[in-house]
Amino acid sequence: MKKSLVNMVKVAAVAGLALLAVSCGSTKLYSWYDYQEDYYHAMKNSDEKSVAELAKTYQKIIEKQKESRKIVPPGIYADYGWMLLQSGKTAEGKEMLAKEVELYPESEVFVGAILKRYTK
Repeated sequence: MKKSLVNMVKVAAVAGLALLAVSCGSTKLYSWYDYQEDYYHAMKNSDEKSVAELAKTYQKIIEKQKESRKIVPPGIYADYGWMLLQSGKTAEGKEMLAKEVELYPESEVFVGAILKRYTK
């Protein structure tokens, strides 16, 4: 009986280590490219060059999604749409916001509030 208990503990320990090793692996769901850096610089500097770089990054994320899900990460369409609305490109901005809701229906309340502000 003691021997079977010891074997069960060994099997449980090996299974636990295997599970730990598998869970530590990094699985990238989305390609973010330089989003974090470009967003930081655009918010910090608020100059045309930084905002243009951020717009290029948004376009790159949208056009070249290559990680495992192969779809645009949540919030990218909404953020890009908001930026377009603020720069006066209303039709394009609304299109991006609609794509956000299409991909992520849970964002409809948030996006609806943005659209309500711009349809007055």
